[in-house]
Amino acid sequence: MLELNPSKGKLLVAEPSILNDKEFNRSVIYLTEHNKDGCIGFILNKPTDFVLKDLIPEINIDYTIFHGGPVEQENLYFMHKVPHLIPNSIKIDKNIYWGGDFDVLTELLNSKEIEATDIRFFLGYTGWSITQLDEELREATWVVVNNKYPNLFKVNSNDIWKNQLLTFGGEYQIWANAPKNPALN
Repeated sequence: MLELNPSKGKLLVAEPSILNDKEFNRSVIYLTEHNKDGCIGFILNKPTDFVLKDLIPEINIDYTIFHGGPVEQENLYFMHKVPHLIPNSIKIDKNIYWGGDFDVLTELLNSKEIEATDIRFFLGYTGWSITQLDEELREATWVVVNNKYPNLFKVNSNDIWKNQLLTFGGEYQIWANAPKNPALN
């Protein structure tokens, strides 16, 4: 399999070998930052039991909140594809942006101008120092792949890890179809 270097806009797919890591088991992470200071990303496929109005009652929207990672879990972050509506958005790659003016976002959400397929919310994020991520890649904890999804916010979070493994072929196909709890096999 071709090994890519991590960079903004790439996906990190958890190797099956980290089954015992509750935080990152079967995770797919979208990298939003990668520079000399470190890396930041958000786990795409770990929905929480919270919806947006649970955390911010003045926003009467029931969009799912995702577990973004173990860092700053008390903070809410968002990625979106509507920078023309949300000022101060930071471009990550192609049509994916990070953050922006939250007051404007609140108005847009309450007036139903932003759909669930335009945005995704996260509690916390995933972060590494450059040397830390490099070490995890050498230990075969992650596979770096290009993001080939035209809209990450439409991707079924239950299937993204499995579907990535199926594209790798070989022994990954066995892991892709294994139950979450191997004891149930």
